[in-house]
Amino acid sequence: MSNVPLPPRFVPTLTEVFQPAPAALQTLAPGTLSPEQQEQMVMRVLQRIDMTLERRLREAVGQLILEHTETLVPHLREEIEQVVRQSVNHAFDQEVTQLPIQP
Repeated sequence: MSNVPLPPRFVPTLTEVFQPAPAALQTLAPGTLSPEQQEQMVMRVLQRIDMTLERRLREAVGQLILEHTETLVPHLREEIEQVVRQSVNHAFDQEVTQLPIQP
């Protein structure tokens, strides 16, 4: 047995061996693609960016709307309560003034 200490149980360790990317996937020199290929590549990259931006913006806007809604709810409740109280008081006052006075 060797005296090499084992890493703690919950420390992540590298278990995969990574190989260099195949030559076809490595960075291409600027002049190796035809203008049509360059244009196609640019269009594909822009489409990917567009999809990613759209998704991330949707998530960000959704989160902001949720946060603002959560802070807005108490204020809305207070306003609604005040309007209902005023309406009930006004209606009650009108009914009271229309009642016949009994001796």
